[in-house]
Amino acid sequence: MEIRHYVQADEEKIVDLWNRTCTFDAIDVRKFRRQAILDENFNTDLSWVAVDEEKVIGFIYGTKRKFPYLERGLEPERGWVNVLFVDEKYQCCGIGAELLTNCENALKEVGCTNITLGAYSPNYFFPGVDFENYPLAIRFFEERGYASQEKHYSMGKNLHGYRIPEGTLQKQREAEKKGYQFVRFDYKYTLELLEFLRIEFGGGWKRNALIAMQNETAEDVILLVLNKEGNICGFCMRAIDGNPMRFGPIGVAESERNAGIGGILLELQCYEMCKKGIYRMYFVTTDEPGRRYYERHGLQTFRTFVSYKKGL
Repeated sequence: MEIRHYVQADEEKIVDLWNRTCTFDAIDVRKFRRQAILDENFNTDLSWVAVDEEKVIGFIYGTKRKFPYLERGLEPERGWVNVLFVDEKYQCCGIGAELLTNCENALKEVGCTNITLGAYSPNYFFPGVDFENYPLAIRFFEERGYASQEKHYSMGKNLHGYRIPEGTLQKQREAEKKGYQFVRFDYKYTLELLEFLRIEFGGGWKRNALIAMQNETAEDVILLVLNKEGNICGFCMRAIDGNPMRFGPIGVAESERNAGIGGILLELQCYEMCKKGIYRMYFVTTDEPGRRYYERHGLQTFRTFVSYKKGL
């Protein structure tokens, strides 16, 4: 058995092993390539492959930023273990531990003082560790010093036959009487929207909208709320990764958060999706307050992730 750095010829073998071990998160070669190999921070020095007679039996992929990410910059103290898996037949033989140790040591050598599991923006595969579907992974990482943090929830809703609730329609009428407008994105809002998102929610949200604008899909996937002065005060989009069913992000300006317009915006986006024949909506992650909020709008949790972090 040999542990060595990743080479391009490993690609299909790694994806095959991924799908046999991370069974709740199947991917294809294109997704692996797009989110790992073609990520600007990918570094073969932080990626290892375990091989037994040319058979790939394990893989770990770590990240440290080489290029700044929006307002977060380089985050020089942070490292990530994006994914780690070992062939079931070779588990409990120390291979996973050796892969992890190699990655941790390499991250420490390049200046990282802490490591996060998954949750690497913008190209994460996992927002944490799914404790229900991968309980052995939880035990493995906790035994090696990783401490649990907050929980994250993946949620969704069936949109077959969806209708906007009458209560929401009444709230919309009342909001419109106060001067609010619920509108589709138009390119005349381009600069205002980008600045609104940067100030209210940060560069990640701005990036999502910017990509939709560049791809000329923004008019189809973004809804806005304007206040009585005609300025943007609410935003909702979908399909941030190209999947038409993926909902969010959604947010309202801090100054307007007691007006109830966020719930209206959510239901309007659901209806727009239904009209387009998109009969399922979901998002990957929200926190505990978010989970309670979305449950009030009929969404259900389908996965729960736990964040894990370790100091070096």
